[in-house]
Amino acid sequence: MKRINNTLEKYDLKPQRYQFIGKAIVIDTDDGKYVLKPKNRNINSDIFHYLDSRSFNYYPNILSSWDDDYEITEYLEEVRMPDDQKMLDMVNLVSLLHNKTTYYKEVDESDNKEIYEDITNNIEYLYGYYNDLATYIETKVYMSPSEYTLIRNISKIYSALMFCKKEIEDWYKLIKEKRKQRFVVLHNHLEIDHFIKNRSSYLISWDKAKEGIPIYDIYKLYKRHCLDYEFSEILKHYEKSYPLLEEERKLLFILISLPDIIELNGREYDVCREVSKKIDCIYKTDKLVLPYYSSKIKN
Repeated sequence: MKRINNTLEKYDLKPQRYQFIGKAIVIDTDDGKYVLKPKNRNINSDIFHYLDSRSFNYYPNILSSWDDDYEITEYLEEVRMPDDQKMLDMVNLVSLLHNKTTYYKEVDESDNKEIYEDITNNIEYLYGYYNDLATYIETKVYMSPSEYTLIRNISKIYSALMFCKKEIEDWYKLIKEKRKQRFVVLHNHLEIDHFIKNRSSYLISWDKAKEGIPIYDIYKLYKRHCLDYEFSEILKHYEKSYPLLEEERKLLFILISLPDIIELNGREYDVCREVSKKIDCIYKTDKLVLPYYSSKIKN
């Protein structure tokens, strides 16, 4: 607490009340409300200067300096709105972020080869993992509800892995000879609670921001909220302002189609819920991806 008070004194802020929300602290002062978070030393301190230079200032005003122990930002009161609208507004802002910060970077063949090998190795690992798990479950005389749910849907898991295996080969052929790739500033920590609508739209929690391929923001958002929103509309909304290149969309679909590891440890009720959620996500992903391939076949 002493370090917090020392940081506040540096900016002549006199705290009246503290409210702890996760790692953040909302502080009432004579000059209004502020948010304090422990400083992430891994974040590039120049990223906000770069965003400003690209006319993207949709983040809370930062009061603290780069060498402080805590980051101090203005507190933004949120305007209440339906979650579906909030999600679309956030995706609009993300597409603007990507538009404003796009540049083309020379890449070495080894960069794409590393992505290819990582995904290929993951596919092989998942095949082995689910084969072993299915074999173990089938030896049981009586299956638990979670085991029965998994084994009943094991063919869907294998189908997703087969799709990924074919698509990663196609992606690698498509990208192998390309020496320039599109890069953007990635927020890299997207979820619905990291967007605030106030007098303008704002993204908060930039502590994982970095540069990278644009699809990673959408990928992480999907993995966080797969079952919460209709992502076919969200993706269309995003691509209205920032259309994905063929190789980008293909890589996105591979990443979201890779099944998560399903573990059968813990209380049966909790395990059964987790298995059902992960299986539901596989079916929902298939429903999202399939129309893109159906339209290709028709054309």
